[in-house]
Amino acid sequence: MFKFFKRVSTVVGSELNAMLDKAEDPVKMLDQFIRDMENDIQEVESAVAKQVANEKMLKRKADDAQAKVDKREIQAKEAIEADDDNLAKRALEDKAEHQKQAEMLQESWEMASKDSTELRDKLDEMKKEYQQMKLKKDSLQARAESAKTKTKMNRTMSAIGSDESKEGFERMEEKVLQYEAEADTSEDLSQASRSLDEEFKKLKNHSDVDDELAELKKKMGKE
Repeated sequence: MFKFFKRVSTVVGSELNAMLDKAEDPVKMLDQFIRDMENDIQEVESAVAKQVANEKMLKRKADDAQAKVDKREIQAKEAIEADDDNLAKRALEDKAEHQKQAEMLQESWEMASKDSTELRDKLDEMKKEYQQMKLKKDSLQARAESAKTKTKMNRTMSAIGSDESKEGFERMEEKVLQYEAEADTSEDLSQASRSLDEEFKKLKNHSDVDDELAELKKKMGKE
């Protein structure tokens, strides 16, 4: 009835290593073990309830048989007082039969009471063990989750710090520098082009003013 508790103790005792070696999920496995333990406890609770009911029934029958023994003894005395030996004998014969039944039922009740006590003790033991396993399960699950998180972080950090990642960053840095250089060169060329255009524009404007001045002097006879 308690075979599974031994299995749970073995698994939890070995903690995470055995489950990880079998590629089992410790969190899910520990939850399953706890559920199985709960089912075992329910089984024992049901057995205890039946045993206690049986014990009470035997106790009631034993008390009833003893009550009949006592009753027949009183009746036998009454028959003797009435000088009816025949009736007294019949009462004593029936008393003897009930005495046998009472003794047998008393023995059965004592055995049932002993079994009930043992089952109750075992149930209490199972519940204590269950509470201990439940606390350990919570601890192991927290450690398992922590280990998973650390492993994931370590893998991520390892990837970030790898030579391949560094080379990738260096290539991207070179590209950015190249883009910046190209942008600066493009701006310089654009600036040079604008300066040249402005010089020619000034030259054109200057030429127009000179022509207009000559024309005005001609009209005024100032040539």
